[in-house]
Amino acid sequence: MKTIEKGIFEGERPLYKSFDVQIKDSEFLQGESAIKESKNVKVYNCNFSCKYPFWHNKDVEIQDSYFSEDSRAAIWYTNEVIMNNCKVDAPKIFRDAQNITINKTIMDTEETLWDCTNVKISDSEFKGNYLLLHGANIELNNFKLDGNYSFQHVKKGIVRNCIIKSKDAFWNTEDITVYDSVLDGEYLGWYSKNLRLVNCKISGTQPLCYAENLILENCEMIDTDLGFEYSIVQAEIINTIDSVKNPISGVIKAEGIKEIILDDPEIDFSNTQIITKAS
Repeated sequence: MKTIEKGIFEGERPLYKSFDVQIKDSEFLQGESAIKESKNVKVYNCNFSCKYPFWHNKDVEIQDSYFSEDSRAAIWYTNEVIMNNCKVDAPKIFRDAQNITINKTIMDTEETLWDCTNVKISDSEFKGNYLLLHGANIELNNFKLDGNYSFQHVKKGIVRNCIIKSKDAFWNTEDITVYDSVLDGEYLGWYSKNLRLVNCKISGTQPLCYAENLILENCEMIDTDLGFEYSIVQAEIINTIDSVKNPISGVIKAEGIKEIILDDPEIDFSNTQIITKAS
């Protein structure tokens, strides 16, 4: 494998169609498409300030590197990417990519990981809106997110031990299971199908509405009101909920419910069983 060390690259396509190469301790300055159409590229301790450095690539490993705000849309249309111990301030860093593994990385980025499949993120922190729009087959573990409109239209995923602060998270998702996580934000999980939450702490107004086959197991709901509106739900809540409104059908078990609102004349409420310790 060829090794490039302490290089300084700028302009358009300086390392275009690179194959079987290691790039170490190098700087990618103003320019575009630095390592486009390349294969089996390993990057160590490099800084990127160029646009679109990794497009249409395969087998890319990036370690201990930095993507500045100028390095926008860095990794698109690329298959097999490992990113480890990196810092990212670049918007839209991933798009239309597959088989992505991200470890021990901090990102401050908008609109990233759109239309990406087979994504694994662990021991990382992200900040930014619209994460993983239209993603598929995601695995998150020990992950922190601060950003709204996350995971919309994602199909198939497992989330474990995560802290997600996000308005409108998990909208229109299908087949997502979340374990042992904190979900903080308004309007959680609207229009979802087969969303399962296990041992989770949920907060924010109007959660889990318009959901189909929604399952909650051993969850807490804190400062949540008007929950489950127009949802088909099986829920086990271990504390007292502020209010529940107009569920379509299912079973809701809770320590208590301060207010139950059943005021839609088009719903047959005999299809819903609401159980509390006081009932």
